[in-house]
Amino acid sequence: MSTLEFTALTGLVAIAAGLLGALTGLGGGVVIVPVLTLLFGVDIHYAIGASLVSVIATSSGAAAAYVREGWSNIRVAMFLEIATCGGALAGAFLVTLLPVRIIAVIFGIVLLWSAWTSTRHKKERVDTSGHEDRIAGFFRMDGTYPTSSGPRRYRAHNIPGGFLIMLLAGILSGLLGIGSGALKVIAMDQVMRLPFKVSTTTSNFMIGVTAAAGAGVYLHRGYIDPGLAMPVMLGVLAGSLAGARLLPGVRTPVLRWVFAVVIAALAIEMLYSGAKGTL
Repeated sequence: MSTLEFTALTGLVAIAAGLLGALTGLGGGVVIVPVLTLLFGVDIHYAIGASLVSVIATSSGAAAAYVREGWSNIRVAMFLEIATCGGALAGAFLVTLLPVRIIAVIFGIVLLWSAWTSTRHKKERVDTSGHEDRIAGFFRMDGTYPTSSGPRRYRAHNIPGGFLIMLLAGILSGLLGIGSGALKVIAMDQVMRLPFKVSTTTSNFMIGVTAAAGAGVYLHRGYIDPGLAMPVMLGVLAGSLAGARLLPGVRTPVLRWVFAVVIAALAIEMLYSGAKGTL
């Protein structure tokens, strides 16, 4: 396969990954890394480096719109980024120490969990009950989000619990080259009890910053190849933008199940390849 053909195929795969990631809310990293590794034979370190670059690009555009519209909670995001960025640096450092087969097995487990997560339908909820969390009160993390009837208030809870889960999300992001958006949403939605839409938009704001922290280590180690990272970044970005436009008119539950099946198949292959040591 020539360099031009490889670049074109990589770009097309990245577009599909970005499209599926945008329609399911899990991002393109969970697709692009196993596809590059299993189908194209790319070293997993370079695949992860390219994925991190694409996460930075795709997060930035959507994050700006969500902040402008009043969805994202910047105070929550900046506080939790202490955990995710520290975790991303630790994960990016670990990837240089762990054998490739171990990374593949970890990725396979995360893929299976992502497949299961993608089939779960979340309902919007707002929690204004209970006593004010001391940390949330000190940093003024309670906020509002826009509705058709005007701004609606919500309250943040259990900041330490969310912080610990964010640390794990950062480690997985740096180790596997994914945004770990699903885990971040769980931390904010289930543990901190923020409204689901606030959780998803704040997570989108955070994943680019988290990926940037890990990408710096990969760049220093020489694991970011511009010839690979560029078509992946452009493809995932194009697919994400297309997915955002298509989302209102698409039957999301069907897509989530299709995505889950594809991800589960990739997960099984990653687990098998990791166990056999063929990567």
